[in-house]
Amino acid sequence: MKIACLQTKPKATIKNALDEALDLGSLAVKEGASFLFLPEYCGGICSNGKLYTPPSDFENNHLFIQEFRNFCKRFTIWSLIGSVAVKLENDKIVNRSLIINPEGKIISKYDKIHMFDISLDGEEHYESSTINSGNEAIMVKTDLGNIGHSICYDIRFPALYRKLSQAGAEVLVVPAAFTKTTGSAHWHILNRSRAIENVSYLIAPCAVGEIPGGGESYGHSLIVNPWGEVIRDGGDSRGIITASIDISLVKKFRKQLPCLNHDKDFEIKKL
Repeated sequence: MKIACLQTKPKATIKNALDEALDLGSLAVKEGASFLFLPEYCGGICSNGKLYTPPSDFENNHLFIQEFRNFCKRFTIWSLIGSVAVKLENDKIVNRSLIINPEGKIISKYDKIHMFDISLDGEEHYESSTINSGNEAIMVKTDLGNIGHSICYDIRFPALYRKLSQAGAEVLVVPAAFTKTTGSAHWHILNRSRAIENVSYLIAPCAVGEIPGGGESYGHSLIVNPWGEVIRDGGDSRGIITASIDISLVKKFRKQLPCLNHDKDFEIKKL
């Protein structure tokens, strides 16, 4: 199956973010992609100092979600909406990723578990101040293969990917808006590591460019094969990357290197 990562620029409003995504999505469809992967906060993101303040709405009313459902149905394609800010009935907001099938139906939802609360030299972010974390890991069957959900900062917690892969995930997705500071140091290493450890494809669409209100996303959307090789890298410019995914490689390499079956329980002895 031919897939595409859309390397979008961060936008402050849902409408502007939708226009950005549909523009690149149309280009990907013209190039023959049948599964589109969008970044974290592809439905809009802005910041206010140390806080993320993404535009949000209830899922049933969310313009980005509804229009992308129509887009998928119109072109008979799959899409991963990397994430949008979704309001809940209790006035809370979650950072939610969704997969839409070619009928325009939502077949899976995942709320980001690990919040990006960090303090670097000269740079601080506290996602949990405005966003509530999820508590369920999600794997879903698609025409591409079994997909394990995650979002951005989740990549630093290997146990999530291990459990998803041992549950049957063949493709791990990491939609992100990784900061330029941490991205330049860690992005490629983290994504390749999760693919290698779990003998899985890893698809990581990442936003690129300045975030309205302050901050900058790293770009370099990645498609990594189960051997840990980067087969596509989006670089530091807006655009798309495409690749053909052969899911049989996962089965082949997992048979040769069955590390998912070799975990052992152990105790730590402190001396």
